[in-house]
Amino acid sequence: MTRLNLRKNQQCYFFSLLFFTGVMISAFPVFSQANVIIPIESKNNAIVLKTDADGRPGIIYFGKKISNVSEYQLIPKSFRRGDDYSGILNSAYTPAGSRNLVEPAIQIAHTDGNLSLDLVYVVHSTEKTDDNVSITKVILKDSKYAVEVTLYYKVYANEDVIEQWSEIKNKETGNIRMQKYASANLYLTAENYYLRHFHGDWAKEMIPEETRLTSGIKVLDSKLGTRANLYQPPTFMVSLDKTASENEGKVLLGSLEWSGNFKIDLEVDPLNNLRVIAGINPFASEYTLKPSESFVTPAFLYTYSENGKGEASRNLHNWARKYRILDGNGSRLTLLNNWEATYFDFTEAKLAELIKDTKKLGVDMFLLDDGWFGNKYPRNNDRAGLGDWQENVKKLPSGIGYLVKEAKNNEVKFGIWVEPEMVSPKSELYEKHPDWVIKQPGRSEHLYRNQLVLDLSNPEVQNFVYGVLDNILVKNPEVAFFKWDCNAVIYNAYSGYLQNQSHFYVEYVKGLYKVLEKLRAKYPKLPMMLCSGGGGRVDYGALKYFSEFWLSDNTDPLERVFIQWEYSYFYPAIAHCNHVTDWGKQPIKFRTDVAMMGKLGFDIVVSHLNEKDLKFCQEAVVTYKSISDVVWHGDMFRLADPRENDFASLMYVNEAKSRAVMFNYLVESRYGDGTLSPIKLGGLDPKKKYQVKEINLYPESRSRWTNPQSFSGEYLMKIGVNPDVNTRRTSVILEITEEK
Repeated sequence: MTRLNLRKNQQCYFFSLLFFTGVMISAFPVFSQANVIIPIESKNNAIVLKTDADGRPGIIYFGKKISNVSEYQLIPKSFRRGDDYSGILNSAYTPAGSRNLVEPAIQIAHTDGNLSLDLVYVVHSTEKTDDNVSITKVILKDSKYAVEVTLYYKVYANEDVIEQWSEIKNKETGNIRMQKYASANLYLTAENYYLRHFHGDWAKEMIPEETRLTSGIKVLDSKLGTRANLYQPPTFMVSLDKTASENEGKVLLGSLEWSGNFKIDLEVDPLNNLRVIAGINPFASEYTLKPSESFVTPAFLYTYSENGKGEASRNLHNWARKYRILDGNGSRLTLLNNWEATYFDFTEAKLAELIKDTKKLGVDMFLLDDGWFGNKYPRNNDRAGLGDWQENVKKLPSGIGYLVKEAKNNEVKFGIWVEPEMVSPKSELYEKHPDWVIKQPGRSEHLYRNQLVLDLSNPEVQNFVYGVLDNILVKNPEVAFFKWDCNAVIYNAYSGYLQNQSHFYVEYVKGLYKVLEKLRAKYPKLPMMLCSGGGGRVDYGALKYFSEFWLSDNTDPLERVFIQWEYSYFYPAIAHCNHVTDWGKQPIKFRTDVAMMGKLGFDIVVSHLNEKDLKFCQEAVVTYKSISDVVWHGDMFRLADPRENDFASLMYVNEAKSRAVMFNYLVESRYGDGTLSPIKLGGLDPKKKYQVKEINLYPESRSRWTNPQSFSGEYLMKIGVNPDVNTRRTSVILEITEEK
């Protein structure tokens, strides 16, 4: 054979091998890529992935970003914490089986029954969707099986916020069973870790608990199916090295965007690094993927700051207003709700009088709460009628339309309460469609608040739930607001529609989102409150469809100071629904001042107010409307924590630093309690001059802040002001305005 023919044969062999290899790579990533660095950076921070010698991607850095990208790979060498015998403790998405010895992010049973997974890097890409937002995709494949996982990192650069999720694809010839399928897997390095998480019950939401994480796993989870606030929400923060304060320390704030069962694993590994794995709770939720099917997990949301909890929470607030909460940079309707004025006991005439009181009070809208529906089984208490969404002819003989007209005649808007996912056993809906109800065959029903849950995995039920709101709006297009409640948890989980019961908890939430997507497609700007028996569904998976949320059924203003404080770490004030009610022993001024730290509403009998209280409330509504833009859209600064002081203090500052509002409350009432020293303000311009004045004073009362006093921004932030909070002045609101 000549050299020429030999060279031709070698070339043919090479191209044949190349073609064959390409086919194999399309099925299995048999050739790994080592030492690939993937920096994912926001304005101030970075999470950096790198593949090892076998192509397995790990997280080599999480923290403040550095200018020279190539230097990221030097960071792990600086830590001498022992040997990682598995080689994948820092995995970017830890697979079960094969080499893993710790908590996995993903666990799969292959078509042939094999339970191991070995994910290696294939390719990555970054695409900018605009000047601020980019999405990095990292594609991984099993080295032996046709399973593909894509990791997504959506970066909001200026806000230092990242949304992370995964997509799992089955390219095998048969079904695979996903036994765990987390959204994200982080890897943090510090000397110590301090977890602040939240727990509670009805009317006791968001009780914080801070603990040092030690070797082993701390799990935050829910198995309630719907509302999570009976135990804990899917939000948390982790301080690195030492407990972060408001303005100092390294801190991660995280939250899962999912309205059902969740699980967050926080594992301090043998090398004293922290692994955070967050996603749908795999409890009773093994999920089967057929060939060519894929599953997209909900997003895990997080932000990181080395300047304390305050900066981290402002990151989330800015992101939420701009990118997530419906009309987050818009306005909100103040309202009068009838619930605590009437409960279930009302008539058309009584509601008409309350609508007139709405006008008298000066708020924007009257909200009709529970009890307006049901005929065969009238909704006169919480034991009947839920699911029968026709106006009760005895209470509302002229229908909702009459109330809408009455509201219009009084120059206010009309809103209404619904709880469309739930059903009373004593209802026509239950009699007609028992197959729509979540309940185990052959087992006795177990009720929560005298109700059961409808099966939203069923498309017929989805259409029904959508129709509850759509029918009201079609008949009464001037209805301006919905309060969407969800009180029950899921007992005896079972779907008469689904063949695979382990899909139920996932498909229920997907069904809910389908309803909300359909509703938003037709009514994109309709304001809606996410209620859920208080803060039971406060997560950014649900909040993308709502303009605001109800924090707690506990409206005692003293309790609300604490509840609103903790929620404020994760959710901006424009989303907080705060009502003035008769709960608590505090005077009307204290109750109103507390409710003004968000979206103001009233749930009182206006006709029962004495002359001075009525005048105060009317003037407070006017005052609130003058400062609401600062509260809704301003940066929040927590100045004095009510859990560390006998008073609470916080403020909101507008973007131009020309106007701010400072709220102060006494939370203890022993002799001598109050503000004995100045409180340092935040967020102002040190070079500007400001006037400080007390607003929202009760009629005929005065204070030393009644007349404006001038200070430099530097003075206000280094020395501060004393709002004179004491047992005689239990709540004080100061307005800070730039001198022109």
